[in-house]
Amino acid sequence: MKRVLSTTLVGALALATAACGGKQDSAASDTGGDVTCEVAQATRIGIATGNATGVYFALGNAYAEQINAAGGNLQATASETGASVQNIQQLVAGTYDVAFSLADTAADAVNGAGSFTEKQPVAALARIHTNYTQVIVRKAAGIKDVAGMKGKRVSTGSPKSGTEVIANRILTAAGLKPESDVQAQKLDLTKTVDGMKDGTIDALFWSGGLPTPGITDLLTTAEDQVEFLDITPLLPEMQKINEVYQEGTIAAATYGSGADVKTIVVPNYLLVRDDLDANVACVLTKTLFERQPQLQQANAAAKEITKETARQTAPVTPHRGAVKALDDLGAPQ
Repeated sequence: MKRVLSTTLVGALALATAACGGKQDSAASDTGGDVTCEVAQATRIGIATGNATGVYFALGNAYAEQINAAGGNLQATASETGASVQNIQQLVAGTYDVAFSLADTAADAVNGAGSFTEKQPVAALARIHTNYTQVIVRKAAGIKDVAGMKGKRVSTGSPKSGTEVIANRILTAAGLKPESDVQAQKLDLTKTVDGMKDGTIDALFWSGGLPTPGITDLLTTAEDQVEFLDITPLLPEMQKINEVYQEGTIAAATYGSGADVKTIVVPNYLLVRDDLDANVACVLTKTLFERQPQLQQANAAAKEITKETARQTAPVTPHRGAVKALDDLGAPQ
C-alpha cells in the first residue's frame, strides 16, 4: 500500500496509510472512455503542496478539506513538500496524485528542460493563482540590488523548489554564479525567516502568492530591519528564458510595507499525471471552482482562481477530464 506523508493545517506530521477493504489507494489510470464526472469507487488523493508557511500549503490543505466535504468517493490529504520541482518528480513517481507547481517549472517538465532530463507525463487541471517573487534583504547587509548579493548569505529556497529555480535564474541574470558568488542557503521558508530575524541570513528569495504567511511574520516582527528589492530591471533577461515571466506589483497593503514594490511574477498550475482517471480529474477540477469561496477564506490568493484564466496553462496540456469540467462550468475557451 502506498504511504503518504500528510500534514495538518497546524503543521503536525502524521503518517497516513491507505485503508484496505476494497478501497483504492490512489486514482486509477485513465481508460479512455467517456468522461461522466462520476467516480464509482472510493479513491484516495494525495496533494503535494509546499513549505508549511507558504500559500501552496494553505491552499492545498483547504482544497483537500473541500474535496472531502463535497462528499462522493474522493478523499484527499495534503502534504508539506519542497514545492514545484519535487512535486512534479513525486507526482510522476506516483507518490502524489495532484501537485502545485510554478508555470516555469511545469514548462521545464513538459519540455524536458531545466531540472528535468526528459519530458514528464503531466497535464494541467487549471491555472490557479499568481506567484510573486519576493526578494527581501537585511538593511544592515547593504544590498541595493541583486548584483550586490555577491559574497552574501542568501536563502535560495528549499532544494528542488520553484523558488530555487527562480532564485538561481535571477542571480544569473544579475551576472552572478549561484553556486560560487553567493553563500547559498538552501532553506525552507520557516528557517529562512528565522535566519533573517537573527542575522544569519542577509537576503532571501521567495516565490509565493499574496500574502505569504511566513513573509507576513518577517515583516511584522522585523519590519525596521528588512526591505524589499525591486528586481524588475532583470525582467528582460528572465524573459529570454521563458516568456511566462512578467512584471507585477506587491501592493503596500499586502504586508503594510508603506509602498508598492515592483517585482517579477509567474502563474501557478495545478498538475496531475496525464494518465489520471478522467473522471477523477473532472471531479477535482469542478471542486476547485465550485469551492473557490471556501479556498479564498484560507488564503486571499485564491481570489485569482477564476474560470476566465483556468485554461491558460500553456505549454502544459489540460487533462481531458479537466476540459470536460471546464466545459460544464462554462469556462471561456
